[in-house]
Amino acid sequence: MALHITGDPAADRLLSDDAFALLTGMLLDQQVPMETAFAGPLKIRERLGTIEPAAIAGHDPAAFVELFTQRPSVHRFPGSMAGRVQSLAAAVRDDWGGDAAAIWTRGEPDGAEVLRRLQRLPGFGEQKAKIFLALLGKRLGLQASGWREAAGHYGAEGSYASVADIDSPESLAKVRATKQAAKAAAKAAKA
Repeated sequence: MALHITGDPAADRLLSDDAFALLTGMLLDQQVPMETAFAGPLKIRERLGTIEPAAIAGHDPAAFVELFTQRPSVHRFPGSMAGRVQSLAAAVRDDWGGDAAAIWTRGEPDGAEVLRRLQRLPGFGEQKAKIFLALLGKRLGLQASGWREAAGHYGAEGSYASVADIDSPESLAKVRATKQAAKAAAKAAKA
């Protein structure tokens, strides 16, 4: 299935075709617009020449930060996020033989196991792991039994809660509206 997250056909094609690129986009999806985060893997590949986990993990850390700071920057926090991407790449290289898709395919895991595997990745807390699990199920046809339950409300059919629900510009607007409403509610609750 083709993903339509960034509005850039080349970036979306990379996300659709490369499991590590998609995992990296999800990692970068914090404190920047979704489109910016998920366009990051293409910027990395264009600047480094590859998006392979072993190459990223083995790249000089200072040079990798520099790659993140080139205009347009990969992320608004280039130093910390470059380090996180390298940590994620090292985990995929070392624990999954460089095959990011093995996280959700090796051994035919159920949804709960995929969630556990995702949560063990650097930079993937419970919420990020649930969103990514929902993305796998809703957009990429993950067949793991129980994935919707494991993804929590992000797995709900017909919701517009996260990047997992984006399949068009209209759905992107609905996800954005849902997120803005949630932020406003949280702000009002604090006041």
